[in-house]
Amino acid sequence: MIRIVLAEDQRMMLGALGSLLDLEEDMEVVGKATNGEETIELVKKLQPDIVVTDIEMPVKSGLDAAEALKDEPCKIIILTTFARSGYFERARKAGVSGYLLKDSPSEDLAASIRTIMEGRRIYAPELVDLAYADANPLTERENQVMELIAEGKSTKEIAKELFITTGTVRNYISTILDKLEVGNRIEAISRFKEKGWFK
Repeated sequence: MIRIVLAEDQRMMLGALGSLLDLEEDMEVVGKATNGEETIELVKKLQPDIVVTDIEMPVKSGLDAAEALKDEPCKIIILTTFARSGYFERARKAGVSGYLLKDSPSEDLAASIRTIMEGRRIYAPELVDLAYADANPLTERENQVMELIAEGKSTKEIAKELFITTGTVRNYISTILDKLEVGNRIEAISRFKEKGWFK
């Protein structure tokens, strides 16, 4: 019997997924979580074979949970609406076994779970294309500056935090805007977020 923990913050979706998987003769949903924190606790307590988790959930996201559970023996499948290259990159680094999109047919999920239990990985084809077409163009330092911009910090505050001059910060910001092909900080934040590049 494949023991499954489900994590999804939309309760109706959580219930529907649970019912669907419980219909499979070789599967049993042993726990349900509505945020990443609960997911981590349930996995440690129940030791399931597999976790199927959404990404955008309160408290901790599905990606945070996947990173925290990296050393646990259970396998992790991300099931999400978002085909974002940044999310996919993070999921791969966290060692997830599957990354599937919610608009796939429901029978695909059960089949994917069985395939993953055999030791294989499954990624939605759209994501593989995205991963190659859409890498984050910023350097490590530019990413740091971008994170601080998103926190609402001023040029002066960013300079102080990174121990560089305000002139250097302005240069970084202008390079970031060029690379992201946007006109200002607000557009940069929304482009970065839309791509799923924030850590």
